[in-house]
Amino acid sequence: MLQGAIERLADPAVPQKLCFFFNAQLHHVLHAMPLAIELARDPRFAVDVVAMTHDHIAMARDIARRHGASTIRFVQVEGPMLSAFTRLAGSATPPKLVALAAARGRLAEYDAIVVPERTSLLLRHAGLKRTCFIHTCHGAGDRAVGYDRRIRQFDFVLLAGDKQRRRMLDKGLIREGHYAVVGYGKFDLTRDRAPARLFPQDRPVVLYNPHFSPKLSSWPGMGLDVVRLFAEDGRFNLIVAPHIRMYDGRRRRERMERRLEEFSRLPHVHIDLGSAASVDMSYTRMAAVYLGDVSSQIYEFVVRPRPCLFLNAHGANWQGNPSYRHWHYGPVHEDADHIVEKVAHAIASHGAYAAVQQKGIEDTFDREGRSASERAGRAVADYLTSRLRHGTMPRTTSFGFGRGSALAHE
Repeated sequence: MLQGAIERLADPAVPQKLCFFFNAQLHHVLHAMPLAIELARDPRFAVDVVAMTHDHIAMARDIARRHGASTIRFVQVEGPMLSAFTRLAGSATPPKLVALAAARGRLAEYDAIVVPERTSLLLRHAGLKRTCFIHTCHGAGDRAVGYDRRIRQFDFVLLAGDKQRRRMLDKGLIREGHYAVVGYGKFDLTRDRAPARLFPQDRPVVLYNPHFSPKLSSWPGMGLDVVRLFAEDGRFNLIVAPHIRMYDGRRRRERMERRLEEFSRLPHVHIDLGSAASVDMSYTRMAAVYLGDVSSQIYEFVVRPRPCLFLNAHGANWQGNPSYRHWHYGPVHEDADHIVEKVAHAIASHGAYAAVQQKGIEDTFDREGRSASERAGRAVADYLTSRLRHGTMPRTTSFGFGRGSALAHE
């Protein structure tokens, strides 16, 4: 990588080598590929997508094809040790630290690495001290985990809107000249795609989207009751699409699919425990009502204000807590009793929440001017070009990792 940097300083016509690295679940692809497509159109950069699984490569390749980004190179990191650890973990993706070890040699070749997660910052401790790390975030929710202290160690951060900018500045996670508010690039990938038809009858569609964290999710204590009550009632079509991380493990997913089999056969119930449709906004766009708890996908739903309601399964004291701002967008319930009637009430009372939803969306997503992808591409291109011109290198100071924090929920 150092040799390449010297060549680029000597000859600015030599493209900078950029890596878009996917080291987590499939949903991260949609948060970074808009930027990859934009930068691939700029002759100053050579763009590679490096990922740990075939599914990641297939999704990224399909996105690039649909958007005419023919110059991107796709690389899957493979090896017998990596496969063995993945099988042992029983997950769709390899354990992150094993993946980083397997990919480290290849990643050292790049001038900059773009990631939607934070664990990859550990590569700095593995010799990639001169590499520029760029963070796209993955979602624009309210929970404190989205404002992880590790973010301050990125060289450049892309933000969806003023909410993120304000909270990150308050926490000292970003600094002037090293971030840009650009909007939400995922919208650019999904805006023109018509949702597939899932149900034979045109009933209102309810999306039940519980979070994966057992401490926060409504699924462990209420999930099966929710599904059963909708199945028995029949007034609504129901999509059950938990956060993709909930059933990332193949064996856990198969066990739950067997438990839900009696419901999945019903014409008005659709169950998805982790397909691409559960992350590409297919369901948030087609649903008339959102039922959930703390997932940031609520913002991908209320970008077009609609009725929603929330299940407080963990007894949260949520009033006045910025991590629960989205619970002001609809009724909050402590149990799933009479959940179908509660959904009907949420629809009837939506007018009381529409203005609050709209204000939250305006604060969360900056939608002024050009597309988010274009704005992100310009911001990152300008930053990387300036960095090369001035010979600026990333900081190599303390990285802010506490014990056990490297694999925090992301």
